[in-house]
Amino acid sequence: MEIIDPGAESYAASYSSPESDLLKEIAAYTTAHHPEHHMLSGHLQGKLLEMISMMIRPRRILEIGTFTGYSAICLAKGLRPDGKLHTIEMRDNDADIASGFFKKAGLGDSIILHRGKAAAIIPLLDEQWDLVFIDADKTGYLEYFNLVLPKLSDNGFILADNIYFHGQVLDNNPKGKHAKAISAFNRFVRERTDIEKLVLTIRDGLFIIRKSLP
Repeated sequence: MEIIDPGAESYAASYSSPESDLLKEIAAYTTAHHPEHHMLSGHLQGKLLEMISMMIRPRRILEIGTFTGYSAICLAKGLRPDGKLHTIEMRDNDADIASGFFKKAGLGDSIILHRGKAAAIIPLLDEQWDLVFIDADKTGYLEYFNLVLPKLSDNGFILADNIYFHGQVLDNNPKGKHAKAISAFNRFVRERTDIEKLVLTIRDGLFIIRKSLP
């Protein structure tokens, strides 16, 4: 199901700053060689991630779901000079591809790539996060949120991707475990009173969540 009108999306892209040559290369490589290339953040969402990171100027970023590295490179643009981005990828092949692009981007010292299951890795990271991007297995979103929220700085942000899940959550009774999980996550976020939240109608839906001051 197309959520965003393709014409409107094309218009938006034409009036937005273009991708860098490296991001174009990552997108082209992923499209040509990866069977799940639709998972790539892409031009508009990548630019949004970059803009948000540049606004916040985070010292520590956590990305859950590296894929081929496109979104991490966008997020890393806003890091402070002493900043680090930790990214977690479960699939070795994707991690290998992303690692190569991180080196090509000159971000080998700024991006720390972890391989394995995010639920096991997150508790081991002794950091306070200024910005978290969740874009991994949809059945894990609730667990990831609960793991990172206590480590999120006051007024820190969580970005959660694919919250429309291809439009399936618009159905009152979505089918499939992933759509059901995202629907449950969306309701959970909506009902919390200790966070501010905004749904952006870009690509497949993006939650912007801010941790409120105590």
